[in-house]
Amino acid sequence: MFAIEDPWEVSGEVERVAFRRATDGSTPRQGTSLAAMWDDHALTLVFSGADDRVVATHRQHDAPLYQEDVVEAFLAPHQRSEYFELEVNPLGTIFDARIVSPDGVRATMQADLSWTCARLFAAVRRIDGWFDTVMRIPFASLERSTPVDGEEWRANFFRIDRHPEGDEYSAWCPTMKIPADFHVVSAFGTLRFDAGR
Repeated sequence: MFAIEDPWEVSGEVERVAFRRATDGSTPRQGTSLAAMWDDHALTLVFSGADDRVVATHRQHDAPLYQEDVVEAFLAPHQRSEYFELEVNPLGTIFDARIVSPDGVRATMQADLSWTCARLFAAVRRIDGWFDTVMRIPFASLERSTPVDGEEWRANFFRIDRHPEGDEYSAWCPTMKIPADFHVVSAFGTLRFDAGR
């Protein structure tokens, strides 16, 4: 259940999944986990991670947040060739776009930055070298009704950590690309909506 008083709260019944390094599947230097929950209105994602050096300056909507520290969600509720990209940086700035990727690769994809995820709620907190980021994504904004029990979407989730010792790219489902590339549709995992929520 989503609580506006503590939007980062994750029920003990919800499993947190650890990210792996996007390029080779190994353990990242700075760990990140993701919890996903849903109700009749929205999908809620809670990213949690260690961060010993925050890099974030962008405050304008749809700025190139991926140039600095950021967490990202790629959601394909209809088909893999079309997905929604949602990003939030440590300042709470949002980037949202609709991606059309007929070949499933960056070279031929097109990003529509005019699309906005209506009523998207995002919030960030930083405590003692850790950060938590919540995204509450209304199904209606993704042109979907409430998922039915057992419905499956294709999706992937990412984190970029910029650091003097070397930038790190981590993912729910590593894309195994060097240099790091998140826009690899074939690497998307399956997000299943179970009635237990």
